[in-house]
Amino acid sequence: MKNPDMVEETMGKCWSATKDQFDNLEKHTQWGIEFVEKYTKFVKERSEIETNYAKQIRNLSKKYQPKKNSREDEESKYSFCRAFLTTLNELNDYAGQHEVIAENLTSQIIAELSRYLQDIKTERKMHFHDGRKAQQHIESSWKQLESCKRRFERDCKEADRAQQYFEKMDADINVTKADVEKARQQAQMRHQMASDSKGDYSSYLQKFNQEQNDHYYTIIPNIFQKLQDMEEKRIERIGVCMKTFADVDRQVLPIVGKCLDGMTKAAESIEPKDDSKQVVESYKSGFEPPGEVEFEDYGQAMKRTASDTSLTNSREGKEKPVSKSKGKLWPFIKNKNKGSGPEDFSHLPPEQRRKKLQGKIDDLNKDIQKDMDQRDALTKMKDVYVKNPQMGDPASVDPRLLEIGQNIEKLQLEVQKFEGWLAEVEERMPSKSDTQRRSGIFETQNNTTVSNNCAQDRERPLSSPDGSYTEEQNSETQVIKVNTHPVPTSSTPEFDDEFDDEETLPTIGTCKALYPFEGHNEGTISVAEGELLYVIEEDKGDGWTRVRRNGEEEGYVPTSYVEVFLETNAKGAMTYI
Repeated sequence: MKNPDMVEETMGKCWSATKDQFDNLEKHTQWGIEFVEKYTKFVKERSEIETNYAKQIRNLSKKYQPKKNSREDEESKYSFCRAFLTTLNELNDYAGQHEVIAENLTSQIIAELSRYLQDIKTERKMHFHDGRKAQQHIESSWKQLESCKRRFERDCKEADRAQQYFEKMDADINVTKADVEKARQQAQMRHQMASDSKGDYSSYLQKFNQEQNDHYYTIIPNIFQKLQDMEEKRIERIGVCMKTFADVDRQVLPIVGKCLDGMTKAAESIEPKDDSKQVVESYKSGFEPPGEVEFEDYGQAMKRTASDTSLTNSREGKEKPVSKSKGKLWPFIKNKNKGSGPEDFSHLPPEQRRKKLQGKIDDLNKDIQKDMDQRDALTKMKDVYVKNPQMGDPASVDPRLLEIGQNIEKLQLEVQKFEGWLAEVEERMPSKSDTQRRSGIFETQNNTTVSNNCAQDRERPLSSPDGSYTEEQNSETQVIKVNTHPVPTSSTPEFDDEFDDEETLPTIGTCKALYPFEGHNEGTISVAEGELLYVIEEDKGDGWTRVRRNGEEEGYVPTSYVEVFLETNAKGAMTYI
């Protein structure tokens, strides 16, 4: 028979070991839950990073998108601008893929782990509750078994003492028979109580052993197995989430690759030569290059030639160096007219003006077509109302139809006006056949008054007709004269009749009046549009050309009002741009 003290010690060690195991498992499973929470927080921060990155990329793409202004159409002509716009659009799609990553991380990992954490916490709490309950039950059973054992031990001792007392009373001759009988009955009662306690102890011991067997071989192992299964599921879920973490990135790689391919394709579509041709087309002026400047021999001051017969030439030679009377050539002139300019674009060079007018006509025709489509739609609606009065009143459409008709007429008048200007520009633009014979129609002006060395100190004009390019350079201003209808200014110089006393100048070319000019001031001559005149003195840079009519009447006319054709053997026209 085992020593009771050893049995009790063994049981205590088992309970202590079981309790320690539960404490260890409780700490480990709690650490596992905290790890899941930490990984969930990691994925959440990664998702926030992806969201912020996508937002910054979208803002960057939006920041550099072309603004809705006149420059947008101009920039779209160049392949590098189109490539950059494509890159911005692809970058916007690229940002969208990072938003997809953030959304998938949130829905497939963060949300799933958040739900799983609630479930695993509930499951863990239940398993440890069952374990503590089973441990408390076996401890309670052991206490009841100990109680039964102590009662049985006490009853046995009481029975032995009662038996010894009975035997003592029975052996004593001085004790009455009644006392002996009483002692005998007491001894029997104690023996019966001991026998009952023994039965209870034996029965409860058998029950405890069965419960203890179930506890250590069934209940506790099952609880441990459930905790093990829970832990394995937790680890497996973490592994699945880590795989999903990588798959979320991998799923968008094909689309990201397409975005990058689009950027590469856009970069490869850049055509430098085509872009340079666009620049040429955009800024081609249509002006003729200036003719050759011939050498002027100032050493022979008394010799008069066809190129220096004008009074202005001699006066300029005395008072102002030639190098200062001429400005830069026209390709390098800055345009001071940076505003919208007049409606007919007369401030632009011929080629640019033609393009602007053509573009305006195209826009007006689009507006006309749009209004005509709207008018057709309203006409059909009115026909439907006429056939089915219950659907609407036909008269309700008439005001809108009238308004659209008036707008179409207005737009058509605008088209006719711009087409007239376009025809005028195309008619007057120089052709390639007479490039060598036609002089440029430009003028150079000075901001300061130029003194002329003549008796009456005549002044050349300091203002120019409308629609000119100017460039201020110290005290000089260069002006490009566009072949548009200029308006004479009030600063037309008053020429004296000194040249009437001079010898007749030779003819150096012819010219055709582009616009009518009324020469009210002395020294000027009136001309009619289309009139042919002889050129006897070319423009010296002051904007005036000296002409002769029918070999008799002579005078000055604005150079911008005539188209000059110099003779091949005459001095080339000095073209100022």
